[in-house]
Amino acid sequence: MEIPEKYKYLFTGKHFAHLATINSDGSPQVTPVWVDLNDNQGWVVINTAKGRKKDTNLLLGSKVAMSIQDIDDPYKYIAIQGTVIDKTENGALDHIIKLANRYFDRDFSRAEGEIRVIISIIPRFIYCSEIE
Repeated sequence: MEIPEKYKYLFTGKHFAHLATINSDGSPQVTPVWVDLNDNQGWVVINTAKGRKKDTNLLLGSKVAMSIQDIDDPYKYIAIQGTVIDKTENGALDHIIKLANRYFDRDFSRAEGEIRVIISIIPRFIYCSEIE
């Protein structure tokens, strides 16, 4: 599925996503995350540190759900269910620096020894909502 053009701005502004994953014991886990969009592929992209819950819960093929709410209009949001399609350390440091500049207007400072991971999600279901 493709992200509707009208909602792509949620992936380029300072809008946080709430990412739901499943822990190894089957319990749900939700985390607010910075979010990006690989518009060429149509993939939703997040970045995390290796070893964090998101990293350990999201293996290739894992199912995921998220919502991204407009910070200026909380009744406008997109909800996505998808599948992890790619996971890589390649380019992850540059990517988190890009996100930090977008969300914080400054460079990213990582903990010593921290390894970053880009997780790409292909949307399988998309719901868009707004009250006009």
